[in-house]
Amino acid sequence: MSQQKLNTDQLLARCKEGEQSAQMELYNRYYKAMYNTSVRIVNDPFEAEDVMQESFLNAFTKLDTYRGEVAFGAWLKRIVINNSIHHYRKQQRNSVVPLDDVLHRVEDSNGIEPDHEFTNIKAQKVLQTMKMLKDNYRIALTLHLIEGYDYEEISTIMNVSYANCRTTVSRAKESLRQKLKAEPYEA
Repeated sequence: MSQQKLNTDQLLARCKEGEQSAQMELYNRYYKAMYNTSVRIVNDPFEAEDVMQESFLNAFTKLDTYRGEVAFGAWLKRIVINNSIHHYRKQQRNSVVPLDDVLHRVEDSNGIEPDHEFTNIKAQKVLQTMKMLKDNYRIALTLHLIEGYDYEEISTIMNVSYANCRTTVSRAKESLRQKLKAEPYEA
């Protein structure tokens, strides 16, 4: 059976046996999504690449702690998010604030397919405006709106209370609305 046809559980079993080709197959299946998750948090494509690589190493060395209670991708994503936030905070302590010039496309959440180019421009405008938010607002909104985490998960990730998390996300949304109103879209 080729590596391509193996399911994730079979690959995980082979990874636990130290099979590097199985590790590479898992890496190839998940690296793009994990990179995108990291780059949204650390705001630097090169740093995100490093965080993602480190996260895969962490996952492979701690594979015996994976219990299968959640999908492997969700477990890995949690590692990436935790490492990304840790890295971002460490960079903030060192006063290194990289500028991110990489724009990401956000899917239109209402399911209507308007003019693709206009939608892409609106999404880019929202993402650019999100970068102007306070760090905790930007991270909270990224986790909630883009990554799809609920308040309880975000409060755990950000190490804040549930109520504080809800308030932060609410204030972040309002701040984003105000900034978007202040700089209307120009046709």
